[in-house]
Amino acid sequence: MRLYGVLGWPVGHSASPAMMNAAFRAAGQAAVYMSFEVAPTHIAAAVEGLRALGAGGFNVTIPHKQAVFSLLDEVTDTARMAGAVNTVRVDPGGRLWGHNTDVDGWWESVRPHLEGIPERVAVLGAGGAARAVLTALALRAPGTRVAVAARRLERAEALAVQFGDWLRVQVFPWADRHACVAQADLVAQTTPIGMWPETDAAPVEDGRCFRAGQVVQDAVYRPLRTRFLEEAAARGATAVDGLSMLVEQGALAYERWFEAPAPRAVMRAAAEEAVRHGPQGDAARA
Repeated sequence: MRLYGVLGWPVGHSASPAMMNAAFRAAGQAAVYMSFEVAPTHIAAAVEGLRALGAGGFNVTIPHKQAVFSLLDEVTDTARMAGAVNTVRVDPGGRLWGHNTDVDGWWESVRPHLEGIPERVAVLGAGGAARAVLTALALRAPGTRVAVAARRLERAEALAVQFGDWLRVQVFPWADRHACVAQADLVAQTTPIGMWPETDAAPVEDGRCFRAGQVVQDAVYRPLRTRFLEEAAARGATAVDGLSMLVEQGALAYERWFEAPAPRAVMRAAAEEAVRHGPQGDAARA
């Protein structure tokens, strides 16, 4: 039985164990996936412990996605560009290979809903998830016009500098977010606004900025139907929930570990079940 898992602080809310263990069972993998609560001061010991235990690989979530860089033997160019590692493969010799599946996980969650390459993208927020979005656009849709609206302008400006060679990035204060959304073909909501238990909150207060023909994605997946997505769908936009990105990044991690297609439908069903039946699920909205 090969060990896999996710390292985070906290991590008890994660739907990944349910999702990944369902995938292992469906594919007949002799493997188990566990969540590990690891304080920032113990991340190095945890990584070395998994190496010593002969783990097949592991995921990394907040707040460890940057801290693990120096603990790995190799890191992919995608992870370096995104400034974060979320997936680690342990090879038979014990070497640790870091990658970022959030990047293509986001892209693959929105790509089926797009009609070609989007001309204008609005990104709400300027943290790690926003950087993953811009990395995906730089790799998959170079030249795209991207409006980044954020409370911390210095972070947004840093993204504009970093991705300026690939994308036409403009930075806007948070107060201008509605205008950014209104002009976009694709909207990526990367902040935690609307996450359980603050489910009545939404990063957009005036739903009139949404319209038919837009694709609107929310990184939040607890609850599945955020207020943000409800507003977008009510105006005719295509709403893409955060669970789609979670499943895609998990499937890409699975494929990196096992070099075999991931059972995405099984993973989606298991993740949705975990979210809906937890205290943070849609029942919290009632």
